[in-house]
Amino acid sequence: MSVWVLGIDIAKQKFDAALLVDGKTKHKVCKNSAEGFEMLRLWLEKQKTQKVHACMEATGNYGEDLAIYLYDAGHIVSIVNPARIKGFAQSELIRTKTDKLDAALIARFCLAMKPGAWIPPSPEIRSLRALVRRVDSLIDMRSQEKNRIGTAHKSVVLLIKKHIAYLDKEIEKIRKQIADLIDQNPNLKRKRDLLDSIPAIGKATIPHILAELDDLEKFNHVRQLVAFIGLAPKETLSGSSIKGKPRLCKIGHARLRKALYMPALVSIQCNPVMIVFYNRLKDKGKNGKVIVCAIMRKLVHVIFGVLKSGKMYDPNFKPISA
Repeated sequence: MSVWVLGIDIAKQKFDAALLVDGKTKHKVCKNSAEGFEMLRLWLEKQKTQKVHACMEATGNYGEDLAIYLYDAGHIVSIVNPARIKGFAQSELIRTKTDKLDAALIARFCLAMKPGAWIPPSPEIRSLRALVRRVDSLIDMRSQEKNRIGTAHKSVVLLIKKHIAYLDKEIEKIRKQIADLIDQNPNLKRKRDLLDSIPAIGKATIPHILAELDDLEKFNHVRQLVAFIGLAPKETLSGSSIKGKPRLCKIGHARLRKALYMPALVSIQCNPVMIVFYNRLKDKGKNGKVIVCAIMRKLVHVIFGVLKSGKMYDPNFKPISA
């Protein structure tokens, strides 16, 4: 059975689909809803397709329901970093950008690059991820309200304080839901206990790691995980005249980078292994940002090792290389 290629440019309200057939492209626009998904299914049947390799960009929550729908229907689904699509477009010297053209571009990318298949998260992980991200949104909202108090007119200060109190209650309520969800799932509970054994990985950070890093099996080596999160160093060297400073490659999972930042700062205060590593980098003259990024990468190594092995953290079990 042949597999045809379907490129999808996803948006909040609708999506553009481009089906590659014998070198030609057929287009369809559907609503980003259950009704639109059914319309896409009927259109694919009309094109006499039995199985497609659907490809779309990672765009937050906009495309997840469609991806799950296609996966459940027996199709192959790939969700790729938008930077890869952008690079592919640059290789084709494309200058015009529309939703229709983007869908066709994604289809050609899928045909040429054959990205790996995506596997949807379990219902528990989807729920956990939604709750964790909701807490993040409420915390950001609370910070904005607190920042307003200093410059707000006295007539609204009390209203802002009441809203902050409401947000505090909502945050605590959702955190309780998160804790209950983890307690009720043996696999998540086991992973939580493993992560809790790592110094500096606290109760606020663990749900983020569990929610955003649900499938370690797709990573054969910790370097792949480091690159996935976006903590790999990026160098700019060309000939004898261009030599840029090494920078952090931020093409990766921003939520995990954010979740690991504070634990990295805490670990250089409480984890003897990290303290030694920190002092070694400091003696080499590395600046603060470089050191913190290096500590974050070390934490990824530790997290990877603990979750992969299923053993509690033991700093004496195996030396952590620099």
